[in-house]
Amino acid sequence: MILEMCVYRCAAGRLPVLLKRFETATLPLFEKHGFKSHGFFTTVIGASHQELTYMLRWESLAEREGCWRTFHADPEWIAARTASEEDGFIVVNASNQILQPTAFSPLR
Repeated sequence: MILEMCVYRCAAGRLPVLLKRFETATLPLFEKHGFKSHGFFTTVIGASHQELTYMLRWESLAEREGCWRTFHADPEWIAARTASEEDGFIVVNASNQILQPTAFSPLR
């Protein structure tokens, strides 16, 4: 098992738009394409209060690559992203990390 941690930093005031897109469009599409969500978080204390951090659980890097590939090519995703960005871009910076649990981690 590996975890993918994604951090999306939004343009000022655009976090609510991103959260709505996740709730109404992204999460159903994640499910459709086989994503296993591990958690979603907003920043309470930190460098920016305009961040969404989420974690996905994968069995392998190959599974991850296949799911992301089909997700990004899905016309429903393209339409949802385009519609949500009619008033401008939402995310100004995105980063991903692939994390592997240690031998002593309760998440293995």
